[in-house]
Amino acid sequence: MTVGLLLSDYMSRQVLNAVFPLLKDAWHLTDTRLGSLSSVVALMVGVLTFPLSVLADRWGRVKSIALMASLWSLATLGCAISTNYGEMLLARAFVGIGEAAYGSVGIAVVLSVFPARLRSTLTGTFMAGGAFGSVLGMALGGAVSAHLGWRAAFGAMACLGIVLVVLYRSVINEKRLMPLKSMNTGEQQENLGIRMNFRALMHGLFSSKSVVCAYIGSGIHLLVPAAVWAWMPSVLNRYYAMAPGEAAVCAAVFVLVTGLGMIVCGNLADRLNRTAPHRKWLTAIAFCIACFTLLGIAFRLPAGPWQLVLIGAGMFFSAGASGPSGAMVANLTPPSIHASAFATLTLANNLLGLAPAAILTGFIADRIGLLGALQLVALAPLAAAVAFLIGRRNYAHDLGRLDAMRKHALT
Repeated sequence: MTVGLLLSDYMSRQVLNAVFPLLKDAWHLTDTRLGSLSSVVALMVGVLTFPLSVLADRWGRVKSIALMASLWSLATLGCAISTNYGEMLLARAFVGIGEAAYGSVGIAVVLSVFPARLRSTLTGTFMAGGAFGSVLGMALGGAVSAHLGWRAAFGAMACLGIVLVVLYRSVINEKRLMPLKSMNTGEQQENLGIRMNFRALMHGLFSSKSVVCAYIGSGIHLLVPAAVWAWMPSVLNRYYAMAPGEAAVCAAVFVLVTGLGMIVCGNLADRLNRTAPHRKWLTAIAFCIACFTLLGIAFRLPAGPWQLVLIGAGMFFSAGASGPSGAMVANLTPPSIHASAFATLTLANNLLGLAPAAILTGFIADRIGLLGALQLVALAPLAAAVAFLIGRRNYAHDLGRLDAMRKHALT
């Protein structure tokens, strides 16, 4: 059910990309304005994810999830009835407010009921749910808009979200989750985190160089998938002469490849590094370098099959470091503040990657063309690799210090 709502989250967020060409023609928008409609969601998520996640830790994660999903669904309905750019921008901002803390609270619920040894796999798989939701949002949105118009596409996503909220609230509650949480010893041992003061919370979230590097590397490396997800329908429409509906469905394939890559890369990181968890940093670096190399070549090729194949290969690795970086954050922070820790990770992901991706690409595209803009965006994984390399150098020391602090607190 939690993953189902995550699908709805990203369906509501990414349906916009499927109708970019239609909105551009209907309201005569520049690429910068089109990008802002996508980026404003990630911006609101980035700004509000931390305070709302802290509130969710105190108020109750299940109730918070239901409230957030209700808000983003109603805001998506508001997008369907928007009559101009300003109204659409406001509605999209409220979509972001509703989605702000869902990723961090949702993954905290999932991690609380599974063993710690599966954290990379779980984190990568959960975050891949965002990719699959984006696939459904773009594909279904493109199909619906082709037959019924772009307003119907937003309306369909809103209705699905409302139905899932009703189902979630009727099935899931904190009482049902408690027996599952008891199997995860860390959740029981450190249950005092709810009463943690602000200074102690900040210390727990930013206690080491390596956890800060995990936040930064994760955020920067997501600049590429966010930009390509937002603009791939437009690339296919402009450079491959596809109709908007067809372009949206084809672009969804690249999003699907990204999601599959997140799952495979997360599982691979766990399997390859089962006896040496510190090597997960090297795995994350390898994924970033593979993405940079493949996309750097792809966006310099002329339009054609080879370009699409290399873009697909690059997108497979583009979010591959999500699992390892999420596992590092979980390992380097106390379990009782995992919702807040993943809120911080979400903050970094949005402010450093997801929020600037669409509008920055659009701003550059207005000046040098869309392919030229994507060529520059493909440099981001190199910067992420540097952050992960610094984190790896400090990881063993920081993890040992955290373990010592936990033992001292228990005694």
